[in-house]
Amino acid sequence: MRVFIKIIWSIAVSVLIPFAGICQSGIVPETNMRSAKYPQILPNHHVVFRIKAPDAKKVQIDLGKKYDLVKEADGTWATTTDSISEGFHYYSLIVDGVTVADPASESFYGMSRMASGIEIPFAGGDYYAQKNVPHGDIRIKNYYSTITKSWRKIYIYTPPGYDNNPTKKYPVLYILHGGGEDERGWAQQGKTDLILDNLIAQQKAKPMLVVMPDFNMGGGGFGEEGLKAFANEMKQNIIPFIQKNYRTLNNAGNRALAGLSMGGINTLYTGVYNTDLFSYLGVFSSGWITGSQKDLADAQYNYLQKNRAKVEKNLKLFWISTGMKDDIAYNNCKVMLAKLDELKIKYTYDEYPGGHTWPVWRNNLYKFAPLLFK
Repeated sequence: MRVFIKIIWSIAVSVLIPFAGICQSGIVPETNMRSAKYPQILPNHHVVFRIKAPDAKKVQIDLGKKYDLVKEADGTWATTTDSISEGFHYYSLIVDGVTVADPASESFYGMSRMASGIEIPFAGGDYYAQKNVPHGDIRIKNYYSTITKSWRKIYIYTPPGYDNNPTKKYPVLYILHGGGEDERGWAQQGKTDLILDNLIAQQKAKPMLVVMPDFNMGGGGFGEEGLKAFANEMKQNIIPFIQKNYRTLNNAGNRALAGLSMGGINTLYTGVYNTDLFSYLGVFSSGWITGSQKDLADAQYNYLQKNRAKVEKNLKLFWISTGMKDDIAYNNCKVMLAKLDELKIKYTYDEYPGGHTWPVWRNNLYKFAPLLFK
């Protein structure tokens, strides 16, 4: 234990040490901690890692693929990765078999734990760049859940000017994170505030509240127990809390629900069965999981078949999107779309180049938000 603590202390100290071998053509990503020189991104998107851990026996970087670092004479471990795709990526250090976050990086809740993150500059990311436009706020609130019998945290984006007009009311988008993430996902990794600030400034989207709850309700997992618990949480606790504490337009036509990956499945379960609450649904990189969720899918398809007229009357937009074929949800989504076609359920479908990653979901929000509350 003492040896491992000494290793981690060496790594933490090393982020502040300027290395003589800095590659002048590399850039320091925005996700680095202040004063941390590494990781560094080269022009071809290869990433250089340098970590000082003189007492370690083996050091790796897990960036989807594991990379072995090579120990240098002064106790610094170094490696250069393959070219990494644009956008946000989780990564971890593995020091003598123990997985830890990199002290040189900001930490993000992903993969069901705190992990490091690296933002590879994206040529098409102007829509979530920090610009000289009016900015909204992200507010963090606690509310009491009658479902979990506990206090829970929720993030709320309020648009520019929200506090300046005490009588104006706003529509609300409720947006859900993916599996292994929580309410922080859309606020931090998703850059929701910047996307909405820029859209509103360009008059491409209506000013709206964006509510980012945590759908993790305990041991329910991917089954009906967890999905049902969150649907009840939305109806009994989250929506009433927002309507009590914020100036909202409280009807289905001014309420939307969207989610990515497992959040998309929660959107299907909560949204399709409650079109009297939500007139807009967005399902990002998702679809009922073939096999393990067959019963849930069949039940929903049966519901749609029996209630098609009601659903189509209530829903103003059923927007479904995926990345390309390297998105792990691509095939499940295609199976679902074929079934919706068979049932003659209207939807809008969009594909965006990329896998099961945040660049795809940021773009999904960028395209989805302007379609809301028309």
